[in-house]
Amino acid sequence: MNEWTGRATATAPIDIQAAVEGALHDVVAYQGQGELPTYVPSLAQVDPRKLGMAVVLGDGSSFAAGDADEPFSIQSISSVFALSLALQHVGAVLWNHVGREASGSPTNLIVQLELAKGKPRNPLINAGALVVDDQLIGKRSADAAVEELLGFLRDRCGDDCVRVDDSVALSESQGGSLNRSLAHFLAAFHNLTHPVEEVVSVYFRQCAIAMSCRQLAQAALYLAFDGVDPRTGDQVIVPPRCRRILALMMTCGHYDNSGDFAFRIGLPGKSGVGGGILAIVPGIGAVAVWSPGLNSAGTSLAGSMALERLVERTGWSVFA
Repeated sequence: MNEWTGRATATAPIDIQAAVEGALHDVVAYQGQGELPTYVPSLAQVDPRKLGMAVVLGDGSSFAAGDADEPFSIQSISSVFALSLALQHVGAVLWNHVGREASGSPTNLIVQLELAKGKPRNPLINAGALVVDDQLIGKRSADAAVEELLGFLRDRCGDDCVRVDDSVALSESQGGSLNRSLAHFLAAFHNLTHPVEEVVSVYFRQCAIAMSCRQLAQAALYLAFDGVDPRTGDQVIVPPRCRRILALMMTCGHYDNSGDFAFRIGLPGKSGVGGGILAIVPGIGAVAVWSPGLNSAGTSLAGSMALERLVERTGWSVFA
């Protein structure tokens, strides 16, 4: 039996596999509940009863249950990785274009962007992610930016099969009027350096990246270890940037229920409307859960409840 001693339970080893299986078992009554995002037609066709979870630890060991190895659309969870890359390219200059405050509003709210004169509240809402993508493109093409992001994810999870789901990307584009409106607002306030269609093409494709829970947790492991991939020793991002990304995930990673997520779960995280949630346990590992049905704020209903049960069983929390 593989066991891992967490900070909050230093005297008693944790059976991670049992904790993962138990967390999913605890929420089976909620499996299939919640709403599917109908504004992205391909996501509305996903089986709402899908439920999976994976935990990856610093030694590379992984523990999974349910549909943890089935790829799903990671949607705006991709913004965490795009932000990591954009900060590598432009550094602190990025903060001239996007803020670091929780929005307290739905992810695609346009009124707030207008009031702030085209500067998004943070990089993890839609408008902020568009600004990050604009900076990520830099002096290259939109296609090159997408390929860099895909390469980054493939390297980090050790799987060249990570790809953009073209059917989801097409759905994103066909239903992307509001995101295009956000991009036009940004452009009107001179906060985009590339044409709107170039920027949204990156955003639509990054949201359509398909990964499994296990792949996603593996790809994010560097965030749990001050920017270092503990399996390879690679310094993926420098420690101060890693800590700032985690701070943004804690305060801004779940739209207008970010505070509730921090209260209930106590870990930096990022959710996506594909039903995935990524959570980071600093110094220990990364967790990914997937259940397509969403709560009213656009976060996985059963997934967030399963994460809550997992932290109850493990004692994992940044507040411990």
